[in-house]
Amino acid sequence: MQVGLISDIHGNRVALEAVLADMPPVDRLVCAGDVVGYNPWHADCVDAMRERAVPTVMGNHDRAVAGGAHFAFNSMAGAGVRHAREALDDDQLEWLAALPNERAACEGRVRLVHGHPDDPDRYTYPAQFGPHLLDEEQVLVLGHTHVQHHERYDEGVVVNPGSVGQPRDGDPRAAYATLDLEGLRVEEHRVEYDVDEVVAAIASAGLPTELGERLREGR
Repeated sequence: MQVGLISDIHGNRVALEAVLADMPPVDRLVCAGDVVGYNPWHADCVDAMRERAVPTVMGNHDRAVAGGAHFAFNSMAGAGVRHAREALDDDQLEWLAALPNERAACEGRVRLVHGHPDDPDRYTYPAQFGPHLLDEEQVLVLGHTHVQHHERYDEGVVVNPGSVGQPRDGDPRAAYATLDLEGLRVEEHRVEYDVDEVVAAIASAGLPTELGERLREGR
C-alpha cells in the first residue's frame, strides 16, 4: 500500500494544490493536522480534506479555530485564527471540532498525531525522534514543527512529512512524504509553488505581511 503523508497545510491552497498535483499515485492520503491558520484559504483546505475523506487529526490551530482549548499564539498566528473563524461556515467548523487528537489509519499500521503521542501540542523535533515514540503501530506520523524528517528503527518508522503550507526548515518549497507501507520505506518530497500569489493574497486579506515574507525563506 502506498500512502501520501501531509501535515500543516495552514490554509495555503496554492501549496496544497501543488502537493496534490506532484504526489505520485497513492492508495491512501492522511493528514497530521493544522489544516487551517496563517494563510487565507482555510475553507478551501478544509473542503479539500473533507471531499477526499482524508483521515486527519486536530492540530493546535484547528482546535483554536474550532473554539476549543487555546494555544500560546503569537500575533501572526492569532491573526490567522481570527481570520479562519470568520471564513469558515458552521459545517466546516463542526468538521474541525470533531477531529480527534490521534487516530489509527491503514488497518492500525499507521498512527497519526499532531505534536507528540503524549501531548498534541508538544513540539517533537528530529533530535527527539526515537523508537520510544512508537507503540503498536508500525509508522507514527506527526507534524507541528514544520520540519521534514523521518527515521527508521527496528520497531518501525517515525516521520514528519513537513509542512505543506508553511515550511520552517529553510526550504520554501511545499513539503510532503510518501510511504511504502509494505516495505516501510519513506520518501520525502518538495515541490515549488507560486509563493508570490500567496504573499499577495495574505496582503489582500489584511493578514500580517510577515506571514507572506517568511514563506519566501521557509521559516
